[in-house]
Amino acid sequence: MRPSFFRSPLLGLALGAVMAWPAAAQGVLRIGMTASDIPLTTGQADNGGEGMRFTGYTAYDALINWDLGSADKAAVLTPGLATAWKVDPNDTRKWIFTLREGVTFHDGSPFNADAVVWNLDKILKTDSPQFDPRQSAQGRTRIPGVASYRAIDPKTVEIATKTPDATFPYQISWILMSSPANWEKQGRSWDAVAKSPSGTGPWKITAFVPRERAELTPNKDYWDKARVPKLDKLVLIPLPEANARVAALRSGQVDWIEAPAPDALASLKAAGFRLVTNLYPHNWTWHLSRVEGSPWNDIRVRKAANLAVDREGLKEFLGGLAVPAEGFMTPGHPWFGKPSFTVKYDPEAAKKLLKEAGYGPDKPITTKILISASGSGQMQPLPMNEFIQQNLAEIGIKVDFEVVEWNTLINIWRAGAKSDTARGATGMNYSYLIQDPFTAFIRHAQCNLAPPNGTNWGFYCDPEMDKLFDQVRSTFDPAAQTAVLQKIHEKFVDDALFLMVTHDVNPRAMSPKVKGFVQAQSWFQNFSSISMEK
Repeated sequence: MRPSFFRSPLLGLALGAVMAWPAAAQGVLRIGMTASDIPLTTGQADNGGEGMRFTGYTAYDALINWDLGSADKAAVLTPGLATAWKVDPNDTRKWIFTLREGVTFHDGSPFNADAVVWNLDKILKTDSPQFDPRQSAQGRTRIPGVASYRAIDPKTVEIATKTPDATFPYQISWILMSSPANWEKQGRSWDAVAKSPSGTGPWKITAFVPRERAELTPNKDYWDKARVPKLDKLVLIPLPEANARVAALRSGQVDWIEAPAPDALASLKAAGFRLVTNLYPHNWTWHLSRVEGSPWNDIRVRKAANLAVDREGLKEFLGGLAVPAEGFMTPGHPWFGKPSFTVKYDPEAAKKLLKEAGYGPDKPITTKILISASGSGQMQPLPMNEFIQQNLAEIGIKVDFEVVEWNTLINIWRAGAKSDTARGATGMNYSYLIQDPFTAFIRHAQCNLAPPNGTNWGFYCDPEMDKLFDQVRSTFDPAAQTAVLQKIHEKFVDDALFLMVTHDVNPRAMSPKVKGFVQAQSWFQNFSSISMEK
């Protein structure tokens, strides 16, 4: 029997909190997020990609931003607080950033090179007065290769990496700039800044109540006039349960929900709500532990698990809102290459491999997997994992789940499989952003990026893979870099490094009153173009 979506006893509590909100006025958009809390508002948002989507790139900018204006092509890097960047021709470890002139933070203070250095210190320099462990936890692992940085002049910054790194522009796009002057004004307290933050982004965070709501209003002085918001207000409401989000949308308490429950899609469409989807760089996997004693150290077990999952059946269960995985990258991606191992549903071949490894239905592997109940990019994790649990049980892999809150799962991911916080689990269900070489591949599998240095959660280490990563970083020609990335993806698939399940299509359900939204092929979205019809 396939698992079904369920009504939780928490549904009434969650919906009751939303019911306190009045119907939307003209120009107010209310969004039901999958997060259980408002993401961190101080600059480096938590709650994964959803946090960066709603309290990151809304209120803040990076030196390099993402172009989120097209639904027809994958999002690409675009100038942000830096108008240009280049590698120093005399030393390819050094990147030179030319900063945008005339930019001010929401509090009116100027953005300049000293502010960039101050923001890098807040996440990298533990003895700096402004160092913030919470923001550091979000940002440090994004730029593990940074060796040094300095202001050359008020409008020029140099950032040096430990080795030549052609992927660095993607990495620095994660580092958002908050106001040094506002931190001083708030008594040098990041807790105070959270309630009264100041970035340079198109939105200002003007109200913040933990676990209840955040309100954002337009920054009319934003430097990119095309991205000055049309709405009067954007309201963010945490609703971690899919049924609670659907109920809130139906009752008119929110105008937009992330990740609607698949079994509600037909009735939502029939009631006049719009469903918006688009392929984006997303991977829904199980990240497997490679520490001593893990059953996943045997490639036959890893391949058997990958052959046991009925991905087409899972897609049907999800109302068609999925792209079955054929590898780690999306099917047809330029980096896909030609793996020799075919990811498909073949339970008989899976049983044969598992038997060779000494296991089967009569002698099952018993293991624990960490999962969340909701969260950014997690789709519908509880019923999806129950579906996979049944598939694996049929071939002789018995799985028990440890269910934790999404932000807790992120912290366990950063702590690693050897940490006590992993609770003896040999894998975790975690969705990944796969839009650039570092976030797609390197951070998961480079030997020296195992925790606490990075997010190689399972402590995988292969010198051959590290050599390929070195080649990617030292290859600045795009075509030559693509050829190396294909080899990396082939090795990811042929060695079955992850349980590769599906790719999301980023579904959102919204009121027909929501106008002007263009769903980018990205984890991040542009809310500035949206207006609300009367």
